Amino acid sequence: MSSSAAPMPLPATNTHFAAVDIGTNSFKLTIVRTDPSSGRFLTLHRLKEPVVLGLEITTTSSSPTISAVTLDRAISAIRRFQHLLFSYGLPPSHLRLVATSAVREASNRSQFIRVVNEALGLHVEILSGAEEARLIYLGVLQFFPVFTSTVLTIDIGGGSTEFTVGFKGNVLFSKSLRLGHVTLTQDFGDIVKMREHIRNELENSGLIEKIKEFKIDVVIGSSGTIKAIEKAVCKGYVLEVQENVGVFEEFVKREWRFTRHELRCLVERLYDEEGEIDGKMRRMGFFKRRAAFILAGTVLLDEIFDGLGIEEIEVSGYALGEGVITEMLGQVFKGFDLNANARWRSVVRLASRFNNKKRMKAANMCASVAREIVEGLRKLHELHNDGNDDDELSVSLDDRDLEYLDAATLLHNIGLYTGKKGYHKQSYRIILNGDHLQGYSKEEIKKFRILCTIMRVSYAVQQCLPVNFEFMEFIHSPEGFNLVLSEGEARKQTAGITQPLSGDINMTMERELEHFRRVFKRNLSILVTRSIS
Repeated sequence: MSSSAAPMPLPATNTHFAAVDIGTNSFKLTIVRTDPSSGRFLTLHRLKEPVVLGLEITTTSSSPTISAVTLDRAISAIRRFQHLLFSYGLPPSHLRLVATSAVREASNRSQFIRVVNEALGLHVEILSGAEEARLIYLGVLQFFPVFTSTVLTIDIGGGSTEFTVGFKGNVLFSKSLRLGHVTLTQDFGDIVKMREHIRNELENSGLIEKIKEFKIDVVIGSSGTIKAIEKAVCKGYVLEVQENVGVFEEFVKREWRFTRHELRCLVERLYDEEGEIDGKMRRMGFFKRRAAFILAGTVLLDEIFDGLGIEEIEVSGYALGEGVITEMLGQVFKGFDLNANARWRSVVRLASRFNNKKRMKAANMCASVAREIVEGLRKLHELHNDGNDDDELSVSLDDRDLEYLDAATLLHNIGLYTGKKGYHKQSYRIILNGDHLQGYSKEEIKKFRILCTIMRVSYAVQQCLPVNFEFMEFIHSPEGFNLVLSEGEARKQTAGITQPLSGDINMTMERELEHFRRVFKRNLSILVTRSIS
């Protein structure tokens, strides 16, 4: 085969789904692994490209237009997503690309869709404001157990803000306003004029009067701006610099909510920084790429709080991307129930509260390794179970055990927020002593020698994974078992070099492999398939 030939895609799998959210400020890719028996999903990858769709007023049209330079940047970002998507071999029904405000409002939106299709072979769907709001609500339902509550969701994007009132999965009211943190920043340098514009838009839309007709049980915010505000509140950004020593540390638990007073304090702090060089540097260090737009986002939310009389808002870790995936699940899996996974949602929320992004990513990878081992053991049990009750393989692992294992891998390190010393015991106390996990009994939470063994090995493997690792396979061998880890490029090639992970194995790994041997009475070898350069 020629070195320039395109690699063959991997066989399609029916357990992976992906969504691409083409927003005004950034493009976001979410890839999940689903459990067909329940429809619950575990996030495998979250990628973000800060494209910032530049909208310009041309001489031939009064409508905003996506510039040629920005269009090229958009194609490059989606192409980077496509590289990872290709390795999963997703069927068309498991992938959806959706565009929101910037593309929706652009006069050359048809050109955008055509160019993406011609360059990448992908179809982009432009969402209406109402459809975007509905999908955000579906995403929120997969994070919070609020199916039977009347929920107001607020999602601040770069070019628009979506409002939805929902109950039991049905949208009672939705509205999209052309108020976004990027466009407000571009249009208004004066905060007073920005506030006047926001108030006029809220009042003239009829939104406030309509929402006040409903008895709202809970207000939930989603997406980057509101999550950034919650993070700033949680980590004490509003404090003076000399008071803030140690607050921006890694081990800080997230409350995933904030009050009207906390929001107002943040607005005032950001406004005071506008004339301070040190303040702007501090803002850039904390908010990163969002620093240029965060003041407009907080001012917008402040006006929304005032207009609707909101005193407190919950913050969802899921939004549009997860809503798009949820809808695909409903189309692919018959009988999919939006409210079926309250237990699993409580696990994800608890893990998200105490884990930062780095630890969540590690926990998700650990869960993937553990699941591959379990699936391999299940297949071996079905094929070779000889009825020997002394053999650990005689214990059948069912779908419920997979749920336990996924939960354990996400939660085993949540105690790290207090520091590394004794964090396992702290994790155990958080899980058992709080009202965090809904629907699990004490007996279910304390789970079994076999699952603990698998989790321990999975965590050790995750600690020394190859940098470019993307896939794994658990297989039976004459010596016992092999867990084969493959780099992305190696998996696509017809041949590769497979060798032990010996050079990377540490004392923890050796200890866990020995523990695995004692429990299962079989050896486990960790192998790596590397590409041939």
